Amino acid sequence: MAEDQGHEQQREGGLDELIRQRRLKLDALRELGVDPFANDFKVEHSLADLRAACEGKEPGSDPDPADPLLTVAGRVLRLRSFGKATFLVLQDRSGRAQALVRKNIVGADTYRLLKKLDEGDFVGVSGKPMVTKTGEPTVSAEQFRILTKALRPLPGEKWHGLTDVETRYRQRSADLALNEEVRERFQTRSRIVSGIRRFLLDRDFLEVETPMMHPIPGGAAARPFVTHHNALDMELYLRIAPELYLKRLVVGGLERVFEINRNFRNEGLSRQHNPEFTMLEFYWAYATYEDLMDLTEEMVASVAQAVCGSTRVMYQEREIDFSRPWKRVAMREAVREGLSARPELDFEPAKLDDPDAVAAFTDSAWKRLYEDEAANPFADKPYGARIALLFEALCEETLWQPTFVTEFPLAVSPLSRRKAGDPDFVDRFELYIAGREIVNAFSELNDPDDQRGRFEAQAAARDAGDDEAMGFDHDFVTALEYGMPPTAGEGIGIDRLVMLLTDAPSIRDVILFPLMRPER
Repeated sequence: MAEDQGHEQQREGGLDELIRQRRLKLDALRELGVDPFANDFKVEHSLADLRAACEGKEPGSDPDPADPLLTVAGRVLRLRSFGKATFLVLQDRSGRAQALVRKNIVGADTYRLLKKLDEGDFVGVSGKPMVTKTGEPTVSAEQFRILTKALRPLPGEKWHGLTDVETRYRQRSADLALNEEVRERFQTRSRIVSGIRRFLLDRDFLEVETPMMHPIPGGAAARPFVTHHNALDMELYLRIAPELYLKRLVVGGLERVFEINRNFRNEGLSRQHNPEFTMLEFYWAYATYEDLMDLTEEMVASVAQAVCGSTRVMYQEREIDFSRPWKRVAMREAVREGLSARPELDFEPAKLDDPDAVAAFTDSAWKRLYEDEAANPFADKPYGARIALLFEALCEETLWQPTFVTEFPLAVSPLSRRKAGDPDFVDRFELYIAGREIVNAFSELNDPDDQRGRFEAQAAARDAGDDEAMGFDHDFVTALEYGMPPTAGEGIGIDRLVMLLTDAPSIRDVILFPLMRPER
């Protein structure tokens, strides 16, 4: 009768007993002269090679002596013993396949080692390809070795892998070992990043690296992580964005630059936020934010086609159509549409251009707009910031298909170029997909005097208690005084993009090691 050794044991005893039994097997292997952590087995083929070698073979036929010998290795996921023959389900980077170890072929001494084998162990097998009667690609072992003895059993159910979400995030090694879907998601993530990198390199962008520790927090509105450099006795901040350093490079003549790296923001945890996350930022001299919209459409659509096989992608049971062109709407127009859809708010959309009317409305209606807020988020905010908050409350979650929202208020855009003829607004856009921001981009402010004034306003806000306001970066203003050409820059949240292209409901599903609350 077939026996699933590892899980039978797990049902019979606790974890401590399972570990004790595995350590007894470890000692027994050493007494037999077998190195339980061997490092001299040369793997020449993947399990994908084995599956390919089995294509076209007749199920149930014996191995063909004329076939080449395959040498594979992998983790044992399941064992099924039938007296003088044992089937092992193996897994390597390319997927799963089966090994058949028979006593009359490998010899009695080697076959006895299978009694020291558990699920989770790593083995090496050399043999000929064959297909079982049930159609399983299999290597018929002529040589068999235990390569690594796993001292702790993998968690999870017998056939369904590791299903507890909290355990999966905390024990990512086991999650990857047991859940093929998880491995595929992170392989897809790698292809997405590689595709973006190739796209930019093909367009003459230069990949660079900029500092992770900043003397002044800047480049975005966010609360930074603070650290201390002992030798210099100075406070430093983990970067919230690489923007100001990348623009220094444009000043220096590197006209097209990009960086794919980590940012750090001292904020809460949610399905869309992790304090440590990956961003692409790139800067393009002599381009405008309109050029960036065209480039972004092309880049994201091409990556979606490459990794998903289509520009139409299902996300959480709803379709996202990445085919071009994408919708473009000014923020104020989006807010007017949102107000029209909420007649119970009793505010005429035509009055949106009247700062006094907007102030009176938001101060009276904020509880209906922000039900979870304990205090009025509009209080003491300038007109532009109120428009941005109205957009957040009325519009963000409604933007499912890719939508560029343009013409942001100056009040929430301290690094963006003013809009010609409308200086209270700027040449900026954000891209929204599935109700969340994916991209932030704008034509860059390159007037050092204007930038100095905006930094002064940010510093005043910081002194007044706004811990997300930027500091005054005198060195960056000095760099702008050397002259920065007309430039457009963009940041793309890699994690959120990966979520969309892999149908992941939480950002923790696309970060290998997300930050977790301490276990109690």
